[in-house]
Amino acid sequence: MMYSNIPSAQTVVLYFKSRGIKNIVISPGSRSAPLTLSFTKNSFFKCFSIVDERCAGFFALGMAQQLQEPVALVCTSGSALLNYYPAVAEGFYSDIPLIVVSADRPNYKIDVGDGQTIRQKNVFENHIGYSANLKQDVSHVTETVLSFSETNSLETQEKIQKFNEAELALALDKAILEKTPVHINIPFEEPLYGLTEKASVNIPDTMFPAESSQEIDDLKELISIWNTSKRKMVLVGVNQPDSIENEILEKLANDDNVLVFTETTSNVHHPNFFPSIDSIIAPIEKSDKREDLFEALQPDLLVTFGGLIVSKKIKAFLRNYKPKTHWHIDGKKALDTFFCLSKHIKVSPVDFFRAMPDSKPGADGNYNSYWSRVRDNYESKRETYLSEIGFSDFKAFSQIQQNIPKGYQVHLANSSTVRYSQLFPMDKSLKVFCNRGTSGIDGSTSTAVGASIYEKSPTVLITGDLSFFYDGNGLWNNYKNPDFRIILINNSGGGIFRILPGQEDTDDFSTFFETTHQQTASHLAEMHGFIYERIENEKQLNTSLKNFYNPSEMPKILEVVTPRLENNKILLSYFDFIS
Repeated sequence: MMYSNIPSAQTVVLYFKSRGIKNIVISPGSRSAPLTLSFTKNSFFKCFSIVDERCAGFFALGMAQQLQEPVALVCTSGSALLNYYPAVAEGFYSDIPLIVVSADRPNYKIDVGDGQTIRQKNVFENHIGYSANLKQDVSHVTETVLSFSETNSLETQEKIQKFNEAELALALDKAILEKTPVHINIPFEEPLYGLTEKASVNIPDTMFPAESSQEIDDLKELISIWNTSKRKMVLVGVNQPDSIENEILEKLANDDNVLVFTETTSNVHHPNFFPSIDSIIAPIEKSDKREDLFEALQPDLLVTFGGLIVSKKIKAFLRNYKPKTHWHIDGKKALDTFFCLSKHIKVSPVDFFRAMPDSKPGADGNYNSYWSRVRDNYESKRETYLSEIGFSDFKAFSQIQQNIPKGYQVHLANSSTVRYSQLFPMDKSLKVFCNRGTSGIDGSTSTAVGASIYEKSPTVLITGDLSFFYDGNGLWNNYKNPDFRIILINNSGGGIFRILPGQEDTDDFSTFFETTHQQTASHLAEMHGFIYERIENEKQLNTSLKNFYNPSEMPKILEVVTPRLENNKILLSYFDFIS
């Protein structure tokens, strides 16, 4: 075991080890050499090399998402650090703990024209759980430090060490307990590559921070509201697989006063639940009885849990037809998505629903049974519609989701991909993930690759063309498993813009919004060692999907080409059809 001979680098490594933080994603650089050498020469750590820092950030995010524990990122000084920002923001809003460790130039070399220097302190200020700006050691290359500093302003190494340890302990505890990204910035002076067999610093024995237990406040009042609310709507956003017990699901599913609206990313399933929200709301929007139907759907009590909601239609509905009461269930935070939040209940969803009473036998209510008939109707019409339309994004997603093998981990890119996925059933054995914290397209591939590292089940990424090509460097690494699969829906541009208001058939629209292109994945597949296949019709897709998941020595990409000018018409016509 070897360490950098710089005390602050040793301290970081020792604190990480004391907190059990094992996974370190490293991007190349010289200023970060003290950290890279210390981590890679210690067998406790599992180190990954990712050249592109933006991809590295999402790669680490995918691992942290699966492990539900912090994963560290290490980079050199300068603009390298800024490339982590998209993943940091995603982690901040999705409660995924990343630990960004950036090497920095000494303070006296900032803003004097030295290369690879920027103002790194607090650079993630608006999207970070904590920023620890460590102080530069004075015991390392003391003469150099003295030559650039006023001697009487220097602190002793003992004081610097004490400060750095306190900052590190605070940052790591924040990441672990609050599941939030933190940033640790460390200035290093050259030389950077010195090693020693024994650390020169000793850290105190670890006192692991204890998670505080939480109880439900005002339980009697909550139970009273629950019992007297004849129309209760439970809306589930992004949610970890297998986090809600079957006992709770059955309790909600068999209460005729409860509607449970789920999304593909909620990982919550029951035949009595409502997994395609837009298929309920879109027909109401087109109905002559729109007002009456929306009022019939309007809940007395709205209970939400999980992360961000995909469906724009449910957000618009609940903002216009507000419930009398809205509770959000989460141990950490509550977002007032519908501008009517009444109470933040800081417990787990399981603890909350277990505390709520079962409905009394014979209780008056038909909230669930009425809307179940509506759901059964649109599901029947959807099958009829699929039998009548030509090959398109709509039909491709239906076929793709029906054919994913049981038990797979499914990663969805953002934009049209996650929205199409909402329209079709997803088998309850599948574990579904999507970066919905900021809902960006920029790191979908990298996240999926990172998430596949520690997941025993195979992983499939379903992505659109712009998401895929934008994150092309996400394939530039040595960590792709042979059972990793990518299904790329290529409609030659940002097809979702043809659905949104403002769509028009002009050169400006196709260039600056839809961004049409003629790219294919064939060359990227060859460069990064993927088996590649391209299909262009329904028959080819059915044939390909039969063999796509078979074992192979290399990962696979299936590129599905769909008609750019027809997709939006077929999707919009679907909502007319089921209306």
